[in-house]
Amino acid sequence: MSSTAVTSERSAMRPEITSSWMRSRLHGLREDTGPRLVRADDIVAGNLARAAQPVVQRMMGELEDTAVAVVLADEDARLLDVRSADRAVGRVLAGLGLEPGVRLGEDVVGTNAVGTPIETRQPVLIRGPEHFLTVLRTFTCYGHPIVHPATRRLAGVLDIGGLAGVDDQLYRVLARRMVREIEDRLRLDSTRDQRRLLDAFQAVTCRRGRPALVVGADLVLATPAALEILEPADHAAVRARAVESGYTRAGAHRMMLSSGRSVLLSCTPIEGVEGMQIEIVPDQGGRRRGGATAAGWPLLLVGENGSGRSTEARRTTGPDACTIDAAQIVRHGEHAWAAELSGLTADDGPDVVVENVQLLPESLTTLLAQDLRSTARRIVLTSTPGDHLTTVHAPLVAACSARRTLVPLRRRRQEIPRLAQRMLAETDTSGRLRFAAATLSALAAQPWPGNLAELHQVVRSVAATRTAGDIIPADLPPEYRNGPRPGSPLRQAEREVIVAALEATGGNKQQAARALGISRATIYNRMRVLGIS
Repeated sequence: MSSTAVTSERSAMRPEITSSWMRSRLHGLREDTGPRLVRADDIVAGNLARAAQPVVQRMMGELEDTAVAVVLADEDARLLDVRSADRAVGRVLAGLGLEPGVRLGEDVVGTNAVGTPIETRQPVLIRGPEHFLTVLRTFTCYGHPIVHPATRRLAGVLDIGGLAGVDDQLYRVLARRMVREIEDRLRLDSTRDQRRLLDAFQAVTCRRGRPALVVGADLVLATPAALEILEPADHAAVRARAVESGYTRAGAHRMMLSSGRSVLLSCTPIEGVEGMQIEIVPDQGGRRRGGATAAGWPLLLVGENGSGRSTEARRTTGPDACTIDAAQIVRHGEHAWAAELSGLTADDGPDVVVENVQLLPESLTTLLAQDLRSTARRIVLTSTPGDHLTTVHAPLVAACSARRTLVPLRRRRQEIPRLAQRMLAETDTSGRLRFAAATLSALAAQPWPGNLAELHQVVRSVAATRTAGDIIPADLPPEYRNGPRPGSPLRQAEREVIVAALEATGGNKQQAARALGISRATIYNRMRVLGIS
């Protein structure tokens, strides 16, 4: 086909296809590149897969010996099931790497009958040349969104297709029929699950005056006593705790409410459904926010970048403390920095905070370790975790009387709603903005590799785009609107074991691997797979 013919054909594209191509280019995709498919290992069969399985199975029986394929994907465009009634079509799908676990979002493969319906929330027929990537133009596909009948949220997409050039008139009819059946089965499953959640809630309400909740995947029930003490941020935090547990792990967890009151969440999984019964009891051992913190001196604060090391250091020492930052060595030189340090530690005076000691060279590490042993001042050191604490900076660790490790934000999700609201209040002094509960839940579900600094940046960004009213999930930057799908309980347990071993060894991966009885290569591999930084 000549370039003139291609240009003419593309100029005649339907508006929805033209818009999708524009989004594909904005994602940095090129037509002639191959699909950047990455297979996830933690795909869990949820309600959608269970509801669709018999429908897809029956349809494939009816389509036997036809050149048709059926693809089921979740709301994140991740493939849950790939079926083909024809071996030739199946080989082409396999050759492209289209298998359960891979993601077909528009940001990955451009215009396609999985990612595009998710982006537009509308059914769409995409004929061969209308696919953005050249390698996908072998197919003509019809994608139809699946909407959960109880929550009205997007549950996934059903995609029916075949080789381009084959009659596609029946794709629309077949897909709509299958989607109706899947949504009917989702409705039945939802009714059953909600009945079990209601039964669990009725059991809780027998104890009058007890604050308790029942949290399900799509339903939250709370007693009047719980509603009295929980603010919107607290509701999102409690739900985040249930989701983080995978609705499978019982236990008690301490939580600080927005009011400053410390409580214990007693969590019990509800059998036969994704749900958790949570009772709220007073925390006799807890303290109200703002209480004094006891600490030995010198004190070493260890935390990831953005985890609030500087804030915690200032809170521990007070507003009059002097600060010296190892990051300034590059700008001022080692001699000038050493002279400033000696001046701060030589005599009695205010507390001293030494920031970013992970950046200190060996010579200045030795000097600081000597000063820590001889100074009369109270000194706080801040550092990132890592092997350096047991090697080049081990003398600083040995010189400190106390060490405190700041837990990454992703491991204290229940605090995220309260923190986000506090940051918003500090940013929006007019008080006209507030987070909707769904937005707080979305924020609590994020991995936050940049910790508090990243959360603060997102809050400032949202506050700058709104002047008043509720901040809904659509107001968040696109990458923060939907949280990652929770992994299996086994993978979550594995992740927690590795994280605990790393914390116990101060981030030393070799020692953590030895404690777990695995090789260093294995722990590096599992950290990569489980997203442990």
